[in-house]
Amino acid sequence: MAELTISPEEIRNALDTAVSTYQAGDTSREEIGHVTEAADGIARISGLPSVMANELVRFEDGTLGLALNLELREVGVVVLGEFTGIEEGQEVRRTGQVLSVPVGDGYLGRVVDPVGAPIDGLGEIETVGRRALELQAPSVMQRKEVREPLQTGLKAIDAMTPIGRGQRQLIIGDRQTGKTAIGIDTILNQKENWESGDPDRQVRCIYVAVGQKGSTIASVRATLEEHGALEYTTIVAAPASDPAGFKYIAPYTGSAIGQHWMYEGKHVLIIFDDLSKQAEAYRAVSLLLRRPPGREAYPGD
Repeated sequence: MAELTISPEEIRNALDTAVSTYQAGDTSREEIGHVTEAADGIARISGLPSVMANELVRFEDGTLGLALNLELREVGVVVLGEFTGIEEGQEVRRTGQVLSVPVGDGYLGRVVDPVGAPIDGLGEIETVGRRALELQAPSVMQRKEVREPLQTGLKAIDAMTPIGRGQRQLIIGDRQTGKTAIGIDTILNQKENWESGDPDRQVRCIYVAVGQKGSTIASVRATLEEHGALEYTTIVAAPASDPAGFKYIAPYTGSAIGQHWMYEGKHVLIIFDDLSKQAEAYRAVSLLLRRPPGREAYPGD
């Protein structure tokens, strides 16, 4: 029988060579879930144990979804887009990103959907970053007192019940009583401030249309463009034909775009038209996610 002639030195040198020349392959770890149920703009996903609240997930066809319900074995996801192509058994992947939208001055004069994508056919929007839709609001001590008026252009309001910069104001009334007209007139009245070029006077405007007819939104855009007010206005459109998920996040999108300018020290006016449609969309989403209903079937929160 031949005697083994490999010395320990040779074994050590061989191991050193193997370790020094080792090249790691392109390996990655990815969580993949599967659709267990899909209907009415809601999908239930199994197999994503580490998904975060308000995280975006991606379906096989590229459609995005928002993880709202984190349950023991499943995740309730609101589909942000067309859901006709989503079926049981399809793979769903995490993105690792919470819901956010692009921000920047490029949004002035544009019409976008609730995820910040342009829908006016004028090309891509130049952005400077992204901002999460849900962030901690500034504390009371961080806020300045309301000390400067916002001129609406309506003498009855400006003289009798003036609105201040930094203030929220509810516009309530029956149908066809001119609620939208007050908001549009206020935007138009900011033209003189914008043309002054003074940053302390300029007001950037955001009009968030939730549940309105597409023709109504187009009419608002035409009115703003006709009066030269579109150049300092952004329109976030979630018409009645959009899924409930889009109507639910539209006001958050408008607020995120405005907060970017606010933290730059600029004045911002946001018109929500109207929040009752958003509440109805949130109610529909919550019921489909089987959340406990409260008064008038609205969720507890």
